[in-house]
Amino acid sequence: MAGCCPRPFERLQFLRGSAAFYMDLMEQPPAMLSFCKKLHDFNCQLLELWAKTDADALMFMDDWGSQKSLLINPALWREFFKPMYRDFIEIAHGAGKAVFMHTDGYTADIFPDMIELGLDAINSQVFCMGVERLRPFAGKITFWGEIDRQHILAGGTPQDAEDAVRSIYDNLWKNGGCIAQCEFTPGSTPTAVEAVFAAWDNFTYQGE
Repeated sequence: MAGCCPRPFERLQFLRGSAAFYMDLMEQPPAMLSFCKKLHDFNCQLLELWAKTDADALMFMDDWGSQKSLLINPALWREFFKPMYRDFIEIAHGAGKAVFMHTDGYTADIFPDMIELGLDAINSQVFCMGVERLRPFAGKITFWGEIDRQHILAGGTPQDAEDAVRSIYDNLWKNGGCIAQCEFTPGSTPTAVEAVFAAWDNFTYQGE
């Protein structure tokens, strides 16, 4: 994986503050639009340089979701950020690289868009959205993670963890299509984490 990760939505919030940048998106002052073009040009140049290396994949990210919806109107997302991501993906694919994206929160609304753009794999909080809700996208994009860190890993039993892996496997595994990831943090239950890895080994090695 290339050692860079453009994150335009988050970068603009870091610079302006979230509330101010949300207002910028609505009002779209010329100075903001001009700066966004410069930022995007920089990100594209960075990815183009990495695309010339022997890295197998490029990556970008932005945390787009709250617990229940996208942070901005999906129509505004499509107007403003989807073209940026299209350029990122075209740079990767033009160089024969895979391209990965990370995004947290409820982001189901933009899954069809990322599939349309040709994104290879997405790291997202599938349990925040509901694994069954994402089932229509199985086989169209690779799901990369994650087991629920808020509840299952933080306080669940080994059986809860195994059931969570089974849910991902049953709903999202289609001709592969899943990267088995288990990101855990302080507060996670070690036995639940161990059960996640054991479950993935069991399902995949048995070829179920």
